[in-house]
Amino acid sequence: MKRLLQSTAVVVALSLASPVLAADKIRMLAPTWLGFAPVHVATDLGYFKALDLEVDYKFEDDRANVMAAYARGDIDVDMRTVGEHQGRPRDASTPGVIIATIDQSVGGDGIIADDAVPNVASLKGKTVAAEPNIPARLLLQMELKKAGLKLGDLNLKDIASADTAAVFADASIAAIATYEPFMSQAVKASSRKGAKVLISSADPAYRGIITDVITARQDDLKAHPDKYVRFLKGIYQAIDFAKKDPKKFAELAAPHFGMTPAEVEEVLTGSLAYTPLAEAAAYLGKPGATGKLHEVFDTVMVLNLENGAADTKLVATQQIDNSVMAKVVEGGL
Repeated sequence: MKRLLQSTAVVVALSLASPVLAADKIRMLAPTWLGFAPVHVATDLGYFKALDLEVDYKFEDDRANVMAAYARGDIDVDMRTVGEHQGRPRDASTPGVIIATIDQSVGGDGIIADDAVPNVASLKGKTVAAEPNIPARLLLQMELKKAGLKLGDLNLKDIASADTAAVFADASIAAIATYEPFMSQAVKASSRKGAKVLISSADPAYRGIITDVITARQDDLKAHPDKYVRFLKGIYQAIDFAKKDPKKFAELAAPHFGMTPAEVEEVLTGSLAYTPLAEAAAYLGKPGATGKLHEVFDTVMVLNLENGAADTKLVATQQIDNSVMAKVVEGGL
């Protein structure tokens, strides 16, 4: 999604009373995005420890660094959106297969503009800023398609999403594709007449398009499948906890992201929605079959190939492994 919030290097690790075998440890890199907070909360609440699992989660927003770590075998797990998973330089042989979903954007990504831009079609020939390969670009691309336009009909300017507010102050920039909290902050701080969120992932038409997935390195998954079953159990236990006690969840998650509990609650109620076990299982489908995620994968794949974010057409059934999810469902939480 994104990725938002302060990029602070935080290592999440458990100190266990007894030594942990390598097979019982998950090493992961993922962006500084609140959608991944269930991993931190599962650690804080001792869910992973109870499952005889150690999770080492380091923040890393630079996709290139994550891909390099995957290739070297330095990490076992990554979490990103479906679209980012597909992005270059990934091809069919690149490490990392999707085993689960964790959250969806329901308002956290969008396009901001002012009164001079009544709709996306009016952006033709104008300058639009966006960080490369972020989900909001997909939203922009889909809206442009409805109007018979392409990203190539715009003058695209690459920026860092963290600079959204400063860039939006430049009147020569007609619109910005961005994400929260930068999206709302820029609109609130702007002096531009009619500053607004033009479109966002809150639109029901885009539900599921921006879905964050959990991927695992294929060789380690094959060698230690039960480790990943336990990993997912801990995550979905934390997601259930978020539903039952959102205030406490926010209190636990906030320090990991340099936020206040109130800020966490605001994001969780208006920008993203976690996918509990039943919903995630339905998205992945049963072994030997496909689910909604396969449809999303194919839709996003076409968009990424069109906009140049991906070089290789990937096959959903080869990139999604629903066997681990099936075992989690079978064993229950």
